[in-house]
Amino acid sequence: MTFALSHLHRIGVVPADIDFMGHVNNACYLTWVQEAVLAHWNKLAPPETAAKYLWVALKHEITYRKPAFLDDEVIASVVLEKVHGARSFYETVIKRGEDVLAEVKSSWCCVDAKTLRPARIAADVQAYFFSRD
Repeated sequence: MTFALSHLHRIGVVPADIDFMGHVNNACYLTWVQEAVLAHWNKLAPPETAAKYLWVALKHEITYRKPAFLDDEVIASVVLEKVHGARSFYETVIKRGEDVLAEVKSSWCCVDAKTLRPARIAADVQAYFFSRD
């Protein structure tokens, strides 16, 4: 059986994240997802491979559950669900303690850093993101 390796990404809520209603602006969650997905890639991919590729977000589906506030300690849990050609599909869950703040499904396109053209992720590289049991 194959299991996706998750990555925990810590997020600090800063004053610039707060909107007129006193909680984190919804747009900040998308920035957090981008930071978390890229951190996941850079943590698990070999450094020479990580340097060869860039990532472009194609789609985000976000479900907001609860608001976040200034100075909250927030963690994004990132999992690569699957890879199809140059596209990768991620699930990110943003939490404060046990409270789920947001759930995000996103798709990304892998791009060659030199040519800026879509690039398939080789099976041997994909293996770094999954564990076999």
